[in-house]
Amino acid sequence: MTAQYPPPNPISIQEFTASKQAGFFDKLKQSRFSGQLVIKNPKGEQWFFYLYLGRLMYATGGSHPVRRWRRHIALYVPEIAAHLSSLPLDLAKVKTNDFRLCWEYQLLCLWVEQQKISREQAARLIRSLIIEVLFDITQTMEVTCQLQPNKVLSTRLVLIDVDQIILEAQKQWQGWQEAKIADRSPNSAPLIRQPEQLRERTSPQVYQTLNQLLDGHQTLRDLAVRMKRDVVTVTSSLLPYVQMGLVELIPIEDLSPPISVPQSSSSTSILDSASETLIACIDDSPLMCQTMEKILTEANYQFLGINDPLRAIAILLSRKPSLIFLDLVMPNANGYEICGQLRKLSFFRHTPIIILTGNDGIVDRVRAKMVGSTDFISKPVNADVVLNTIRKHLKEAIVA
Repeated sequence: MTAQYPPPNPISIQEFTASKQAGFFDKLKQSRFSGQLVIKNPKGEQWFFYLYLGRLMYATGGSHPVRRWRRHIALYVPEIAAHLSSLPLDLAKVKTNDFRLCWEYQLLCLWVEQQKISREQAARLIRSLIIEVLFDITQTMEVTCQLQPNKVLSTRLVLIDVDQIILEAQKQWQGWQEAKIADRSPNSAPLIRQPEQLRERTSPQVYQTLNQLLDGHQTLRDLAVRMKRDVVTVTSSLLPYVQMGLVELIPIEDLSPPISVPQSSSSTSILDSASETLIACIDDSPLMCQTMEKILTEANYQFLGINDPLRAIAILLSRKPSLIFLDLVMPNANGYEICGQLRKLSFFRHTPIIILTGNDGIVDRVRAKMVGSTDFISKPVNADVVLNTIRKHLKEAIVA
């Protein structure tokens, strides 16, 4: 007798607790379901589970799929986290249909195939990631579930029995409740609202640490990874300041994905962007790339940071940015050489290339012009100067 899937139409479930999750997934296991399970809450957030014969392969979605993925990369495969600038090249090796469905999973498969990471590392990462997804779903009161058997991941990297995963997620949720923070989301970001009052209530050392960490750009989960502590401990330590109104927990946007892929049901809002203009920055300093990323993304540009100058040209060819910021002095290559090589390529013959340097000398300016640079700005960069330079040269490129 052929097992039947649960109904294909959306199923509404009140309080999707661990026991209800276990019962629902048990039906999928009995029916040996393969495909995508979409879980949606009343706010419109969606989570995506991928199964093969009723066993879990991967999960993503929610409010911060990219942040979650990057956190788990940093935790479980730090050797990959140190070279994230090469992600566009790696994604270029993935078949279009595969990365439309779930680019995060396809990258893990690629790295296992290339032996950059072990299958065991990938399995640990996926397991922890699914637990986090289930935790977030448990925190919502009502969900709808829908099955899509036509959306199947082609590579079976790992198959996980869901029962144990649900128990581990429930254990984390109970710990969150016992700490009396169940009304707070670990995806919110702490931000100092009353700096002077906070300074008065803490030691200089504690205030300095809090001032550095609580900038409203890192979630409680991000901070826990950065501090190498449990998220419950981090949140509990901040709770007194939150209750006094000195610190506020605010919602923040997800990070940008490493590549602009076509919109699909598994990408949700993370790929939405009012601007399709991609700006690249080649600089061996991660801090410089982070500074440029903040300036550009806040101005609604897409950003591509490249820390490895030796791989810069290959990455630029795969992404084809509209404008390039290029550091002049780097350990393994210099900006003059890269600029000259780019100008020899037909695609980049007219692309604006802006040289970045700490040495604002006439010799550097003349030499940079000789190899084909478009403009020249000094470090440390100023946001207004950066944005005005972009507007100026992109406008000129359109007119030309």
